[in-house]
Amino acid sequence: MTGFRLNSGGLVNRGRAMSFTFDGREMTGFEGDTLASALIANDQLLVARSFKYHRPRGIVTAGSAEPNALLTIGSGARSEPNTRATVAELYHGLTAASQNRWPSLQYDIGSVNSLLSPFLGAGFYYKTFMWPAAFWEKVYEPIIRRAAGLGKAVMEADPDRYEKAWGHCDLLVIGAGPTGLMAARAAGRAGLRVILVDESFRLGGSLLSERVSVGGMAAAAFADQVVAELKNLPNVTLMPRTTVFGWYDDNVFGAVEKVQKHVAVPSADLPVERLWRIVAKRAILASGAEERPLVFGGNDKPGVMTSGAVRSYLNRYGVAAGQTVAVFTNGGAGYRTAADLCAAGVEVAAIIDGRAGSTDAGPQGVRVLRGGSVTKTTGRLRLSGLIAERSGLEETIACDALAMSGGFSPIIHLACQRGAKPVWSDSHQAFLAPDVGGQFVPAGSAAGLASLAACLRDGATKGHAAIAALGRLVGDIDLPEVEGEYDASFAPLWYVPGAKDKAFTDFQNDVHVKDLALSQREAMGHVEHTKRYTTGGMATDQGKLGNVNAAGIIAGMRGVSPAAIGTTTFRPFYTPVSFGAMAGTSRAEHSRPVRQSPLHGWAKKNGAVFVEAGLWYRSSWFPREGEKTWRDSVDREVLTVRKSAGLCDVSTLGKIEVFGKDAAEFLNRLYSNAFLKLPVGRARYGLMLREDGMVYDDGTTSRLSDQHFFVTTTTAYAGEVMSHMEFAAQALWPDLDVRFVSSSDQWAQMSLAGPKARAILQPLVEDDLSNEAFPFLSARAVTLKGGLKARLFRISFSGELAFELAVPAGYGEAVADQIMEAGEAHGICAYGVEALNVLRIEKGHVTHNELDGRTTPDDVGLGKMVSTQKPDFIGKRLSSRFGLTAADRPQLVGLKPVEKDKEIKAGAHLLKENAKPSMTNDQGHVSSVCFSPVLGQYIALAFLKSGRERLGERVVVWDGLRGTEVLAEVCSPVFVDPDNIQLHL
Repeated sequence: MTGFRLNSGGLVNRGRAMSFTFDGREMTGFEGDTLASALIANDQLLVARSFKYHRPRGIVTAGSAEPNALLTIGSGARSEPNTRATVAELYHGLTAASQNRWPSLQYDIGSVNSLLSPFLGAGFYYKTFMWPAAFWEKVYEPIIRRAAGLGKAVMEADPDRYEKAWGHCDLLVIGAGPTGLMAARAAGRAGLRVILVDESFRLGGSLLSERVSVGGMAAAAFADQVVAELKNLPNVTLMPRTTVFGWYDDNVFGAVEKVQKHVAVPSADLPVERLWRIVAKRAILASGAEERPLVFGGNDKPGVMTSGAVRSYLNRYGVAAGQTVAVFTNGGAGYRTAADLCAAGVEVAAIIDGRAGSTDAGPQGVRVLRGGSVTKTTGRLRLSGLIAERSGLEETIACDALAMSGGFSPIIHLACQRGAKPVWSDSHQAFLAPDVGGQFVPAGSAAGLASLAACLRDGATKGHAAIAALGRLVGDIDLPEVEGEYDASFAPLWYVPGAKDKAFTDFQNDVHVKDLALSQREAMGHVEHTKRYTTGGMATDQGKLGNVNAAGIIAGMRGVSPAAIGTTTFRPFYTPVSFGAMAGTSRAEHSRPVRQSPLHGWAKKNGAVFVEAGLWYRSSWFPREGEKTWRDSVDREVLTVRKSAGLCDVSTLGKIEVFGKDAAEFLNRLYSNAFLKLPVGRARYGLMLREDGMVYDDGTTSRLSDQHFFVTTTTAYAGEVMSHMEFAAQALWPDLDVRFVSSSDQWAQMSLAGPKARAILQPLVEDDLSNEAFPFLSARAVTLKGGLKARLFRISFSGELAFELAVPAGYGEAVADQIMEAGEAHGICAYGVEALNVLRIEKGHVTHNELDGRTTPDDVGLGKMVSTQKPDFIGKRLSSRFGLTAADRPQLVGLKPVEKDKEIKAGAHLLKENAKPSMTNDQGHVSSVCFSPVLGQYIALAFLKSGRERLGERVVVWDGLRGTEVLAEVCSPVFVDPDNIQLHL
């Protein structure tokens, strides 16, 4: 094949040359070129090596279905692998490199795989790597991993910006070809808000590649005229370089706009890509149709292209695919390409027409072989000729390019992404879009129409239908006249028999006809099984070019219609979407939203060191001058709380308000313990179980009035518990009159703990806080001095006398300041979650370190909280399974090192004395550890088999990761104040 630039013609700007490199070779193109058209113009037809066999591969298409020309564009951190050269806009300074070859594209050592092809058929990996078993990890897997993939991921940080945006419109038109332009023009003239999107950098679609006359002018000129009109309509938004990749609920479409992918050095003021979520009242799918390749021997040779691609490069880019071009077709499209080639002065070697009874006329002087076929192509790294066969007679035809046309498949992927299946049409010999309702309709070629005039008419008609559906006045349909149309009909030709080389259906994954036959013989006949067994239709193109051919071939093998075979599932994304576009601005420190509690400012000015706890920034400890380590600060805070008082921010706990006449019944079914008779003004600690009987979450629930409860959850599970409650209310018990809402951000909540807590808080509160008036587990509304309404709960996570005060979020910092000022004379301190963790371990309270999804209430010593009187609650039935009630289950215990100066580490395993470390001898594990300044030693909470029966026993705490062994005594998990005297002061 000898590709070259025509002396004239095309729509590129010949006055602006652009230099670029491919595999280090300097080349030149023009403004308006794609990388693919520029490569062909520079006679660079070999652009890739195939995935499995490393066969030479060239450019096949001129659009986003391209399976071969996947290149790495850019360098350094801006290097982008697997970019389709057929849609990559050429720019000055572009650098491109081929992939999947070594040491070079021309001399690729991987091509030895072609010689091994008899052993590398479909599913070979399921059969080949079974023996010896030890080789899998040591030999097979490393080799496979090195061979997998095409391009190489960039390990440097992406220097560019990405962003996300929302778009809203009355009508979204997907595709700016003839159909889309007519639909957008009709709707725009009627005043609808229209968004017109197209993946190309120039709007016009197939009009840019045709030589017909539309409205008395060249097709490309007509497209420009319509685009100019649309640009001048304020209610119309044109979005070139934008691909709609997904259709989602409520007629929301996902789209990616390539804002600066066509420049060498992007501006820092703009994103390189923008991800759009477009909400459309109506949408028209005007995505066109994909020309199918023909399946014949050697159809993957560089120089073999679809007929439409040859015509696009010729008419739009002024590039000839070769000096001498042959055409292999089963319909009129091939004759159209031959005519355009002749008109441009390119020699056409022959037209091989698979239809014996064809009446299409070839260009003057061009030989036509009706009823003929191509059985083989010749040439090593590029096409040099072909072998044509007709009625048993073979002949060799010299050519350096071959245009193939196997019919057309409407591009209907978007319409099928929400579960609806394509519908086979015998009359169209193609799969058509299913009826998904009036909100989203196919039009033009996407609806199976073949002629340009029909597509123009259908676009206008569908546009007018949208206008009427949205209640606007519908005008007359304005249709241009089309001159120079051709017969686009075709006859099915799924596979050319007599192939003398591999006949590929999937170029990207090296899947050929024999692979499909093997899948049928080996009981992988379902199209989804065939896909996974052969890998046909996988990877970056998802079968856009080859899957319909594969379905037709399988149908022929089984003697049924393609309707009985169907297609594989269509899913987003239609074309690959970069991680950068999906992330948008959510990267580095902005990768997740930062949540700061209403008391964050208070903690900051008191010198807090913050820790990330999920999305929250929580105060971890409050260092003071002279304290050298975090432990110094934490020890001081713990001792201050035990002896005097401390103030801690607990605003991050989940808070859910529950209302309704059935609110008590709802919570009674949700928790394992009883809540039906909880008195107003009282709080209760509760356990939620999963259906399997394991603890899901814990927290307190307060009854503020007869039909109003206030539920707290752990910080980590606030969202999950809310979702759990939503599911229970909507799916399990929809008959209950209950409503709930999250109020986590509404309240600033602080815990004042310590023996002097009441003395500090009482002067700030109007209500009586004495033990008689406000006993342990009281919960009610109170009034602060000055009239501020608040909520007060007498609950404690530290084991000390404690009050949790909740005030409206905006008052949190001021109230905390007043408490600190009032407590100054009593020696108050601010304490963080590290001290809180020490306080709760000393008291034997559990967190998700213990409630890790594998523990039952009895495991953590809370078995009595599982009601035996309630008729039902979530988890009741499965919590009584034998495995959850076995006597040797790990149970929560405390651990103290026998030698007080020894340190225990969380995650360590427990062994009996003198036992060898093994799974058989494993007795449990350590869940939480801290240094207790009260006891002057390390203490731990752990799970030990039959632990409550083994108090006083000694166990070995074995940490194989850190190489330590510590002898420890098993004790009660409550290390401080086991009689709870402090709670009731």
